[in-house]
Amino acid sequence: MAKIVVQGGQRLRGTVKASGAKNAVLPIIAASLLGSVGESVLEEVPNLSDVGNLRLLLEALGVETSEVGPGLLRLNAELAESTEAPAELVRKLRASFLVLGPILSRFGRARVAMPGGCSIGERKVDLHIKGFEAMGARVEQGENFIEAIAEGGRLKGATIYLDFASVGATQNIMMAAVLAEGKTVIENAAKEPEIVDLANYLNKMGADVRGAGTDTIRINGVEQMHGAEHMIIPDRIEAGTFLIGAAVTGGDVYVEGAISNHLAPLLAKLKEAGATVVDDVTGVRVYVEGPLRPLDVKTLVYPGFPTDLQAQMMALLTAIPGRSAVTETVFENRFMHVAELRRMGADITVSGRTAHVIGGKPLHGAKVTSTDLRAGACLILAALTATGHTEIHGVHHIDRGYVDIVQKFTDLGAKIERVERQEFKADEQAIGQAFL
Repeated sequence: MAKIVVQGGQRLRGTVKASGAKNAVLPIIAASLLGSVGESVLEEVPNLSDVGNLRLLLEALGVETSEVGPGLLRLNAELAESTEAPAELVRKLRASFLVLGPILSRFGRARVAMPGGCSIGERKVDLHIKGFEAMGARVEQGENFIEAIAEGGRLKGATIYLDFASVGATQNIMMAAVLAEGKTVIENAAKEPEIVDLANYLNKMGADVRGAGTDTIRINGVEQMHGAEHMIIPDRIEAGTFLIGAAVTGGDVYVEGAISNHLAPLLAKLKEAGATVVDDVTGVRVYVEGPLRPLDVKTLVYPGFPTDLQAQMMALLTAIPGRSAVTETVFENRFMHVAELRRMGADITVSGRTAHVIGGKPLHGAKVTSTDLRAGACLILAALTATGHTEIHGVHHIDRGYVDIVQKFTDLGAKIERVERQEFKADEQAIGQAFL
């Protein structure tokens, strides 16, 4: 266990590189189970706790995994044979449920415990089950597990309409369909860049997936898949976090590797607020030269404003004088960071799915807790503007989705450090001296 301590008042300036996307690499690692011949080598794999936990899960299923260089991960699933994912590993992260589709597709049966993850709202798996059943699987859902068995040992192609454009369900059904007999059509599919990245990897493995990035994905089943080489796309949420950091501190930050098309709704809002946005073929730059204007922000499924940047955006709005509003439509329990921002002096009231922010009031350092992954990033951003030092606990949440976040903020000029548990006994004066 650890905490992050931030001394506020510093403007972020400089260049930072976006890591490989957490939300892309996890389903791609799960998809490696489909390769019954050869090995896969993934590039730009971020060093995250979620990645480590998913590797442990695949190893338990018989997949050989090894790091062959910085950001390079080798996976060989030739000898994989287990159809049951161990509960103690599955419960460590939500994305572990994505192994169900590949296992079911390759072996004709799968048993997976109900997954864990951040408590940001109800994330049902009914759409996943609906897709598997449409392809001919018999699904039994117990209190703590889901078991699926394909009739005749192989899934059958089907047309599946998703009631909600769920990213996880789209990914799981895609991976289940690639080895199914016949053609599968996913209607109202999620359109995120991470869906496209997964489709590209599957196609390199020998699959026939078309239409990823649109609301209709067509998949022609194949008989066998093999390992492949693939580079993970840059993390748009990490990139967005640092670009918001430039705005919230009145700074100037260039995120190398950021793809402007993936960040369009965020960049539009930053421009609306008065920040300057410059994008080129290698990254995106945001800088601020004058006062910013309040905003109304509403999260939506892609290509709308991402729910994974909602908390970070709220930190920015607390620094902008005037009335702003944030409406969350994706997850019903994603305002837990509001209470922590209030500890720092933020003026925020919540009414239903909307948080009303009266910004421009000075924030002060406090002891706060990261309640989920993106809430942790929000608190770091807020701490950068606060007077005094802020202690952020619950750092394990942040470790799930940000690579070397303390070092990256330090490189941009922030006064920030990570303090491990054995160092917690340092008194307040000693902590303050660390920033002098």
